[in-house]
Formats: sequence, C-alpha cells, structure tokens
Amino acid sequence: CERCQCHGEDKNTAILYTLLSQNLHPGRARQRCLCHQRRTVRLRTPHVTCQAASDVLVKTISFMKNLPSFHLLPKEDQLLLLDSCWVPLFLLGLVQEMVTFEVMEAPAPSMLKKILLSGQSKGQEPERTQPTLAAVQRLQCCLNTFWSLDLSPKEYAYLKGAVLFNPDIPGLRASLYIESLQQEAQRALQELLQPLHPDDQGRFSHILLVTSTLKSIPPALITDLFFRPVIGDADIAELLVEMLYEAPG
Repeated sequence: CERCQCHGEDKNTAILYTLLSQNLHPGRARQRCLCHQRRTVRLRTPHVTCQAASDVLVKTISFMKNLPSFHLLPKEDQLLLLDSCWVPLFLLGLVQEMVTFEVMEAPAPSMLKKILLSGQSKGQEPERTQPTLAAVQRLQCCLNTFWSLDLSPKEYAYLKGAVLFNPDIPGLRASLYIESLQQEAQRALQELLQPLHPDDQGRFSHILLVTSTLKSIPPALITDLFFRPVIGDADIAELLVEMLYEAPG
C-alpha cells in the first residue's frame, strides 16, 4: 500500500506494536495497521458543524463575561484563565448543546502539489495541518463520556465555574482568590448533587474525574477541526481576546 507507513520510517514502532498485539490478540496482529489512525480527517458537514461550534464559542465567552467575580480579577489573570480554560469550557458547551459531528478522510495532496511545495522558501507559511482520525476519536470519546453523565443545567453552570477558576495556572496574581472561587463552585456543585442523586455518592468525584480528561484535548485540534475552516490563518487566541473585551452590541 503506497500510503502505508507501518513499514517505513515508523518501522520500529510498528514492530513493537506487532509484538504487543500478538500477546493481546494471537493470530490477529498481522491484520492490524496503524496508518488508519494516522490518516487526516475533516468535518463531513463543515457549514453546519462550524456554525454550531461558533455559537457554542460565543456562549462560552459570554459565560465568562457575565461573571462579576471574573471581572474583579486583574486583566492579566483574566487573559491567563481565558487562554488556559477556553477549550474545556468550549467542550462542556458542545456537550450541553448536544452538538454532534462526523468526519471524513481529508484528501491527500497531489504529487504535483508536493513537488511545488517542496520548493517553498523558508519564509513562507507551512501548509495547514489537519486533525488525525485518532485525535478526533479521542475527542468524541470524551464527549460521549460526558453525555452519559446526563448533567442538569445547574450542574453545568457550577462545573464551568470550577473549570474556569483554575488556581494552578502559572503566573496568576490572584491565585488565592481564584482558588476560593473554584472551591465555592465545587462546593455548590456537591451540595446540588446530594438531593438530586442521593444513591450515587461517588457522582461528584466521577464528574470531576471526567472533566479532567477535557484538559488533555489540545487547543490546536479544536481550532483546526472547528474554526480553521471559518477563520483561516487568523490567530484564535487574538480572536478570543477581542470577543472577551468587545463592547456589548
């Protein structure tokens, strides 16, 4: 297979994978190929999904703007929280708004294009990256896990507060105040869960554990998958700052 890389530059990895697979699934290892997971993908219906994602992003920034405790923070801290927390907050919004999406394999660049691009000067912008199938499947797994929790609107609100006010971000000036805000949000969430789920004492810990998986999703994946088709080469971080501090209306 011309596109297969399992016996190319990743040969050592493929050999190790084969040996491990033989122990897990005897007789099936030779049929497995890692290349399928490495293939790049794109949204199947970008005009629909990107619009839904943009709506969720607007609501995510609005959530931050409408929190009085957030505005009491130094601007430097606001920017640090925005940069660090917008992805998990956005993903919580995707789950809450029940935004689903499908991907399809991205077409590989033609041989002529590869030849032409190989002569680019060093000052030119590199070709845009595309998400891999493995990365998207990991993202969808996180979203599916959250959907299985079936959170209420109040649970989402308190959970978003606990995610936003993260005192562990390096460089924060008001980390103690931010820590108190996080503890307040977590306490409110725990108090809400007790009467709603009296027979599920571990629900609070389980929710926090599942929420921690959202932090493993890289911002580049979210940007390339949901927003790059809309914003092109624009810097998503600069756009987020403009959204946060734009005048109402």
